[in-house]
Amino acid sequence: MSDIGVIAVTARGRAAAERLATAWPGTVRTITAERPAEALRTAFTECGAVLSFLAVGATVRVLAPLLGDKTADPPVVCVDESWDHAVALLGGHHGANELAERVAGVLGCRPVITTASDSTRTTPLDSYGEDLGFTLVDRGPLAAVGAAVLSGDPVRLEGAEGWPLPPLPDGVCARIPMGEAAAVIRVSDQCDDGPVGEQPPTAVYRPRSLVVGVGSARGVSADEVGDLIDGVLADALLAPESVRAVATVDLKADEEGILRAAARRGWDVVTYAAAELADVEVPNPSEVVRAEVGTPSVAEAAALRGAASAGRGAELVASKRKTANATAAVARVRPRGRLAVVGLGPGARDLTAPRAVAELRRASVVVGLDQYVDQVRDLLRPGTRILVSGLGQEEERARTAVEEARTGAAVALIGSGDAGVYAMASPALDFAGPDIEVVGVPGITAAVAASNLLGAPLGHDHAYISLSDLHTPWEAIERRVRAAAEGDFTVCFYNPRSRKRDWQLPRALEILAEHRPAATPVGHVHNASREGECVTMTTLEEMLAGGVDAVDMFTVVLVGSSASRAVAGRFVTPRGYTWKG
Repeated sequence: MSDIGVIAVTARGRAAAERLATAWPGTVRTITAERPAEALRTAFTECGAVLSFLAVGATVRVLAPLLGDKTADPPVVCVDESWDHAVALLGGHHGANELAERVAGVLGCRPVITTASDSTRTTPLDSYGEDLGFTLVDRGPLAAVGAAVLSGDPVRLEGAEGWPLPPLPDGVCARIPMGEAAAVIRVSDQCDDGPVGEQPPTAVYRPRSLVVGVGSARGVSADEVGDLIDGVLADALLAPESVRAVATVDLKADEEGILRAAARRGWDVVTYAAAELADVEVPNPSEVVRAEVGTPSVAEAAALRGAASAGRGAELVASKRKTANATAAVARVRPRGRLAVVGLGPGARDLTAPRAVAELRRASVVVGLDQYVDQVRDLLRPGTRILVSGLGQEEERARTAVEEARTGAAVALIGSGDAGVYAMASPALDFAGPDIEVVGVPGITAAVAASNLLGAPLGHDHAYISLSDLHTPWEAIERRVRAAAEGDFTVCFYNPRSRKRDWQLPRALEILAEHRPAATPVGHVHNASREGECVTMTTLEEMLAGGVDAVDMFTVVLVGSSASRAVAGRFVTPRGYTWKG
């Protein structure tokens, strides 16, 4: 969020504004005026958000005459004089709730959020599918439908199959009989809603699921192209709000009639090479068109190609129609499921990235090791389906997550640390194909968490090596340890020792000792950032003399390079620079 207008009239309010400006450089704009009301009105009309260090009542009275549409008005947060509360006053789902949380993080106050869906952790309906490009047709029925969702009353969900949408409470389902009087959440690109007043309260969302393919003669007018598109959509009962783009052959990239018709409707234009379109199978090819532009179809092929590029396939929902100088057809996207591979960090909640929290709240299915799922249950929205398994079932979890995503669900596959470091990302990506969208959310690794507790052991080149030989032959592990020793890397050992594997760590340390001084610093951290955390600084010599007994599978071991040293009880590996005073 940028350009936050701050109104502060007391010394304490000004001190808070200064603290926020320091925390958010380039974002805070303190508004000054002879009268606070004037400053508040200026902030509301000129800034992207408003932070008022005034009473809620005073703020409401000043801003009430300026209020328009909640989706367009800037979010407003009020903070009391004692910094006890940050109240999300206006525009909760449009930035105020988030701003209240951010202010609380800087000033130490408590965010006050009264938006029902946020306070109950339910997916807000006014932003349902927003990141997928969904648009809400009419906000009028939203309050009634939202009240039904929050009250646990039956709500029928229609048309959401295949879209990776966030979860809704268990009372929202598609199995309510069609004749039963229940509120409805409908996801549809078809204009078949029926007359107002003849249906129960219905929230209708238009997904960005349609691509309009257009071909034309040179010099075609924007009116001819636009009228043709409008007619094709109307006759097929397709909603213009669901059009994501107009597609055509690259030879028409500069065709003003096509460009202007699309621009008038707020649509982007995408183009494809004739050779690419020629490979698309269409129901109505034309040899005349092939002779003219090098492909037997422009409108149908471009529509199908554009829709396929946005999903896992496409279907033609309106075959080509002609006018004197243009053709148009429409294809529908088959949406892809979504897999987020999420690293939760080393264990402490404040070391879990905000992006990871957002992905957990967005997921309708969460897959993970039982103990990791238990760490984040409080972050999951009602209605989230949870699939847990135990240690040693990594491949099963990866396959399950990918298969769930292939059904069209929004899936979060979770693990500790960073998902890409000895964790779930690599097995999941081994199974994931182009038919699903995959996003990765970085997490703080065990190595990084342990390193910061010890000092700065990873200050120069370093290597991570797992000592588990369950999936990697020991011969390969030993070669890697020896290479790291000869290369004089600081080494971080994962999976260093278990009850059944108690000899690998001493052997690895012996190899390193062939290339390191006996006094080389070694640090090991048990349960970094979690309950039972234990940080130990020692030396290579002491580890070989029996220090490995304190190490287990919940421990990370770091062994310094020949340049590493202990400074004031801290483990430091110099960066290798010559510092000049």
